[in-house]
Parts: sequence; C-alpha cells; structure tokens
Amino acid sequence: MLFKKIIFFLFAKLFKINDTPQKVALGVGLGVFAGLIPGTGPIAALFMAFVFRANRAAALFGSMFTNTWLSLATFILAIKAGSLVLKVDWQKVQQQAQVLSRDFSWAKLFKLSFLDVLLPVFTGYLIIGLFLGTLCYLITLFVIRINSRRNKIRPASF
Repeated sequence: MLFKKIIFFLFAKLFKINDTPQKVALGVGLGVFAGLIPGTGPIAALFMAFVFRANRAAALFGSMFTNTWLSLATFILAIKAGSLVLKVDWQKVQQQAQVLSRDFSWAKLFKLSFLDVLLPVFTGYLIIGLFLGTLCYLITLFVIRINSRRNKIRPASF
C-alpha cells in the first residue's frame, strides 16, 4: 500500500514538472532506455538527459521505474531479439548465459566469445530499450498534453 502511494505521488509530480512536455517526455524515454540496459541506470539516464537537454528529474524517474527489475524480466526476450537480429541460435546463447550466471568468474567471461553471448544479449536490450523508451516518450507526451488541456478547460472555482 505504501509503495503504491509513493509511485502515485511520484507519477503525479512527474506531470507537474515545470518544463516543456517534449523535454519531460524525452527525459522519461531516456530514463526507461537507460534503466533497461543492465549495468546502466540512474547515472546513465542523468548523463543522457544532460546530453540531449531533456528533463533530468523525468529521466531519473524513468530510470528508477525500470531499473533492474524490468531488465531481469526481459532477459530471455533480449536474448531472442538480439539472436534474431544477429542470426544466431538463441537457445545456445541462453545456455551459455546460464552457465556464466551460475558460476560467474572473470576468466569464464573472457573465455566466452564476445559474439557468442554478450553481443546478442546487449543488442536485444538495445532493441527492447529503444522500443520501450520510444513508447514511454509517446505515452508521456500524450498524457501531459491531455492533462494540460484539461487544466486549461476547467472553470475557475469561486
């Protein structure tokens, strides 16, 4: 219940940020993109927001919203998407990734070919991140514009 209240509060604050709708939406999209890719997150989202002149608070929100938990949920999808693009067998990539994750060591990581595991997984996360980041940008932009129109139409209270 407390988690739900915190998310609702942050979501409400997001749409009241005093910035252009495009900058806020771009911040959310960049944050979702950066939060999805393992090993990145809030720092990458803030850096990308700075580079693209997007709203940094929105980028941080998007990053925190997707950071880690969604990356883990999309792991198999990332393997499949990256393998499809690179035309490799996704089941072999998955098996090698599982072997690496069970008994991780830097030596095993360097023994694996970059093309065998890391490139398909990273490519898949890039594809998913670009898709979800763009989708979140469009949804956020739509909601902000609808919300601002609704606030302008409301009659003044006496």
